[in-house]
Parts: sequence; C-alpha cells; structure tokens
Amino acid sequence: MRTIISFAALFLSVILLQLSTGGVGPLDAISGITLNFTTEQIGLLGSAHFIGFFIGCWWAPRLMGSVGHSRAFAVCTALGAMGLIGHTLTENPYVWAALRIASGTCVAGCYTVIEAWLNAKVTNETRGRAMGTYRIADLGASLSAQLIIAVLPPASYVSYNLLAILCCASLLPLTLTRASQPQTPSAPRLRPKLAWACSPLAVAGVIVSALSSASFRMVGPVYGQEVGLSLDQIAFFLASFVLGGALAQYPLGWLADKYDRRWVLIWLSAAAVLSCGVTMAASGAGTLGVMLAAGFFGLTTFPIFSLSSAHANDFATTEQRVELSAALMFWYALGAIASPYVSSTLIEQFGPGALFAFVAVGHLGLIGFGLARMRSRPTPDARTNYVYAPRTSFTIGGLLKRSREGKE
Repeated sequence: MRTIISFAALFLSVILLQLSTGGVGPLDAISGITLNFTTEQIGLLGSAHFIGFFIGCWWAPRLMGSVGHSRAFAVCTALGAMGLIGHTLTENPYVWAALRIASGTCVAGCYTVIEAWLNAKVTNETRGRAMGTYRIADLGASLSAQLIIAVLPPASYVSYNLLAILCCASLLPLTLTRASQPQTPSAPRLRPKLAWACSPLAVAGVIVSALSSASFRMVGPVYGQEVGLSLDQIAFFLASFVLGGALAQYPLGWLADKYDRRWVLIWLSAAAVLSCGVTMAASGAGTLGVMLAAGFFGLTTFPIFSLSSAHANDFATTEQRVELSAALMFWYALGAIASPYVSSTLIEQFGPGALFAFVAVGHLGLIGFGLARMRSRPTPDARTNYVYAPRTSFTIGGLLKRSREGKE
C-alpha cells in the first residue's frame, strides 16, 4: 500500500509540474506578441528553456547525490517558481530568456528526481502498471497545459503567479509522502558518441524530432496569431498537436515492432513532410482545418523520438541502455536549443509558412540519410520492444530498460 501511495504522490507531482512548466511556453509566446517582442526574441525564449533543460539534466543527478531526492526536488521547484514570478517584474525579453533558463532547469531537475524515485521503487510486478500510469499522467497533463492559455490573459501578473502556484504545489505530494526515499542512484555517464556508435540514423532522428517539436511548441503560437487564430483557438491548436502525437503511439508501436524500423521512420518522415504542406495549405481553410492539420502534424512528427530511440536500442547491449538514453537526450537537447530561434528567425524574414518549410526540410534530410543508412548494415535479428519514450530527463533510460526487453 505504501508503494501505491508513493506512486500516486509522484504522479500528482508530475501533473502539477507539467501544468505549470508546460503552460509557460505558449503563455510566453502569446505574452511576447502582446508586448511587441520580435519573432526572433520569442524564439530566443524557447531556446533558453532548452538551455536550462540541458543544465538540469546534467546537474540534477549530482544534486540528488548531495542532498537527496526531496531536497533536490525542492531546489528545482524553487528555481521554476522564481523564473515564473520574475516575468512579472520586467518586460525585457532578454531578462525573460534568463528566467526561462531557470524554468527549463526546473523541468529537467524535477523529472530527474521523479524518474529516479520511480525506477528505485518499481518491482517486476508493478513496473507495467506504474509506467502505463506515468505515461498517461505525463501526456494528459501536457495536453491540459496547452489549453491553459485559453483562460490565462497574456502578460498578466495573475497568469504567471497562477503558474508559479501550480509549480509550488507540485512540491506537496512528493515531500509529504511517508514512503522512504530511495537510495540515490549513480548519475549516468554522458557519452554522446555512444548514440552515434549504436545508430547514426537514431541520432539524426532525435535531432529532427527536436526540430519539429520544439519549434512548434515554442513558436507555434506566433504562427497561430499570424494566420488569424484567437487566443483560445491557439490553445486548441497546440493541444491538437499533442493529441495527435498521443494517438499515434500505439499504431506506430505496432508498425515499429512488425516491420523494419528504418522503413517505418522513412515513411513517417515522408508523412511529416506531407503534414507540413497540409498545415501550410490549411492556413486559409478556417479554424477547423487548421486544428485538423495541427493534429495531423503531431501524428506524424511526435512519435519520431520514440521510434529513433527504439532503433538505437536494437544495436545496444543491456548494459548500454541507460547511457544510450542519456546520449539520445543530449542530441535532442542540442536540436531543441537551436530550432526555436532558427524557426523564429525564418518566420521574421519569410512569413509564418517558413516554420513548416523549415521542419519539412529537416524531414527530407532524414529521409535521405535513412535511405543511405539502409545500405550500410542489415536489420538486427533480435529487436527490443517499442515503447513511448518521454523526453524528460537523462535518467528515463533506467525506467524504460526492462520495458524494452519485455520484462514488465
């Protein structure tokens, strides 16, 4: 019973954290538009978030080793709350960018603590149910976070303080649980070359995944505003992307386990290029057309990270899986740092359609690279299970390791 209660506390902390930190990205973009920030400055806010995310992924395991799980979670939550409240003190976009580094550090740090705690507490009997609930909590809260901007006025003291309250509230379930803290795990070594050694195509896939997801989630509100969507419509536009990605997980997992994953990745990227064209064409097709196009875009781009991760794990040994997960997250973070600023710059120069043209070019490159890689080596005889891989922390590999090997 204590284990079940401990899991419930962790999942509630995940939901509250995601509602807070997942809502600040679109709120910042809408607030930036209201305050007449340039499109490049709005893109800089998104890139700053992922700089903080990378810092948090690297720093949090070491912080846990120094002060323990609960205190590390409290430190990261405090950084997130300060970053949110700081938005109300100034309207300078570059100060906001520095504050977004703090909120990005909070996200990665808190998820590192939660996933390390989960990994230490689950057993063979509870792993499957725990991971299933964790995935639902993460995706459900992420979807809800996109909808928050429909009811939060932009550039408002109330809006940022409400998100800060949610961030602080995520402290309560985890710190009040009576379950004992687990032993602090050793931090996974960060070996980016390991991912390239296992699968260059997987590295390219996670970078393109970052290019798609980070650009859309951080700069998508600018696109929505440019094509005439209202504030509440932009919220549903972003939520449609997340919903499409969530719906794609099961059918893509079935395909990835049944067929050569390189062909699945290539055809999925081809569908992503098509979805970019459909989204640009739907800009004049009315609100419903824009929403459906966003869902199609999420359906074709969101699963690419999990598919690339599964392909890389096919070439890794059991002992390498945790470090491989951290390495793939490293490459994802690099792509996510660069892509919001690049896409916003392109929108500034060429108009809103440049966002999806940029993503389409990335996927065309992935198709070409995938076809080239298919000539280099055959598909492995033994393959791991496809699993939905959250892009949350360097420690997620520990939770997914046994799931990939069919040992839930």
